[in-house]
Amino acid sequence: METGTATQPPLPRFDVKLRPPDLARRTAGNTGIPGFHSFTADAAGPHVLLLAVVHGNEIAGAIALDRLLAAGLRPQRGRLSLGFVNLAAYARFDPHHPTASRFIDEDLNRVWDAAVLDGRRRSVELDRAREIRPMIESADLLLDLHSMLWPSDPLMLCGPTPKGRALACAVGVPGLVVADSGHSSGRRIIDHVRFAEPNGGPAALLVEAGQHWAEPTVATMLGAIGGLLRHAGVVESHPALPVHPATARPRVAQVTMTVQATTSGFAFVQPWRGGDVVAHRNTLIALDGTIEVRTPHDDCLLVMPSLRASRGHTAVRLAQFLPD
Repeated sequence: METGTATQPPLPRFDVKLRPPDLARRTAGNTGIPGFHSFTADAAGPHVLLLAVVHGNEIAGAIALDRLLAAGLRPQRGRLSLGFVNLAAYARFDPHHPTASRFIDEDLNRVWDAAVLDGRRRSVELDRAREIRPMIESADLLLDLHSMLWPSDPLMLCGPTPKGRALACAVGVPGLVVADSGHSSGRRIIDHVRFAEPNGGPAALLVEAGQHWAEPTVATMLGAIGGLLRHAGVVESHPALPVHPATARPRVAQVTMTVQATTSGFAFVQPWRGGDVVAHRNTLIALDGTIEVRTPHDDCLLVMPSLRASRGHTAVRLAQFLPD
């Protein structure tokens, strides 16, 4: 059995290649909820909700939705809503310190348990979650746009439900779908009770479209949006939405193990990239202090490894590909 040593790499200097749009003209919206825009077609159909900047430094989503609004995207049936979520954190984005504005008080994507939303605790993010809650609870289909700090292939998180998995495969972009149960630290928007029924009813997806501040990430987001709107029949085509050629059905992987750092010394034995597949079971991938972290099965997919995981935070999720 091999052993190894591991040290956390120094935090690199991140190159911000995107310019965050000025959202001042988007803040008023037209729904009574700041930052939210909604349009209804004459023909009946589902309510599709697109969300950006749940994390204030993930500016690619703001660019994608801003482009769609500027291009006059409107539904051909049903209702289409576009929302800029954490406006307060987004307003603090500084390209010289791009990791600093993820949130102000707490992660807005960990507060979507009914007991938390209905409780008495206050924070900037929790207040905003309560403000936008009516929009979340009116959506039939929801797509939450996210990006990643560390190098990784794009992927779609579909949550634990069969309907989420089916929807992600129907959207078709990105070509990797990961079924997971979220985070122990709190429920994501896609885990909200409205989307939790295993089979029928509303469904929600979260796309991790690529690295935070790279133009290809915006393109992946627009591809996923186009796939969802076409699948829902809400928008069949629009010049602002890319049309991807027919490709193979996305590969689906099921998370089998979530690795949480239990010490401040968690480090991988090499700088893994999200999407790497470790061929053999029991391969050493990280050390958590003196505790070895090994793959639980052959062909183990590494999902979004965090190369500088803090104690108490998710370091990596390990997943197994499902049969086609």
